[in-house]
Amino acid sequence: MSVETIEQRSTARKLAPRYRVLLHNDDFNSMEHVVQTLMATVASLTQPQAVSIMMEAHNSGIALVIACAQEHAEFYCETLKNHGLTSTIEPDE
Repeated sequence: MSVETIEQRSTARKLAPRYRVLLHNDDFNSMEHVVQTLMATVASLTQPQAVSIMMEAHNSGIALVIACAQEHAEFYCETLKNHGLTSTIEPDE
């Protein structure tokens, strides 16, 4: 019986589902503000990556910022919103 318990615990330790943090285009913020906010929010982003994300949102209406664990995704999304950007999260399927 203890073997089953151990097996159940090990199968419960799957990787946490990942979530996509999405940046939506808006007509309010300057491109510079968006790039600076992206870099300040997601420390791993380089300036060229932030510019690319900003341009994709500008041209397509939406862009993927990062895919990560739900807690991090919620934090990034809220931080972007707190800086005046429009952001949502969704499961990364």
